[in-house]
Amino acid sequence: QVQLVESGGDLVQAGGSLSLSCAVSGRDFNTYSMGWFRQAPGKEREFVAAIGWGGQTTSYSDSVKGRFTCSRDNAKNTVYLQMNSLKPEDTAAYYCAASKWYGTPSRDNLYAYWGQGTQVTVSS
Repeated sequence: QVQLVESGGDLVQAGGSLSLSCAVSGRDFNTYSMGWFRQAPGKEREFVAAIGWGGQTTSYSDSVKGRFTCSRDNAKNTVYLQMNSLKPEDTAAYYCAASKWYGTPSRDNLYAYWGQGTQVTVSS
C-alpha cells in the first residue's frame, strides 16, 4: 500500500514563493513516476508537473513552466514542488500522485495513488 502526504501549503502574496513536499510511504518509491496536480474551486483538476523515476526527467504545464520546479529525493521517499513568482491564479488545492507509468505522465488517470492535498492561496 502506498500512502502520500502533502505539506507546505499556505497563504502567500503574489510574487512570493512556496515549497510543497509529498512524503511517500510504502515500498519501491524509486519505481514510481510522481506528479503534481491542482484543483481550484469550480474547476477541473489539472496537471502541474511530473518527475520520472530517477529524477532526471521532468515536465510542466505551460502555465507553470519557468516558475515551478519539481524534484525528488529517493533516499527520503519525498517529492517536492518549488513554486516561485506565484500568481493569484495558482490558488488551488495541490495534490501529489504516484504512477507506475514510465516517464512523466500528465494524465491523471495514469496515477494510481493520491494524497489528500494541501491548500495554496495566493493573494493579490
